[in-house]
Amino acid sequence: MSSQIKIQRDTISEFCCRNNICRLALFGSVLRNDFRADSDVDVLVEFDPSVKIGLISLAGLEIELSRLLGRKTELHTVKGLNPLFRNDVLNSAEVQYEQA
Repeated sequence: MSSQIKIQRDTISEFCCRNNICRLALFGSVLRNDFRADSDVDVLVEFDPSVKIGLISLAGLEIELSRLLGRKTELHTVKGLNPLFRNDVLNSAEVQYEQA
């Protein structure tokens, strides 16, 4: 699979480092042929375990990431994924950033 949008790796890396994100991956239609001009980008993030992120902070990160990617973004955490499709998401996600 390959992302249907252009990702600036340096920009994403800086965003992740600044926001204590250990891993950022894309999933959903952005990796498939059914991605359209009006599709949003589903992003899965994992934070440094020592950092607690609240809903307001998460919403702010979603807005910032939408601006960086140039389209509406939906930010998800592993815990926040619906258990019915969590494994499918984890198996299909394409990692864009992973902390060394």
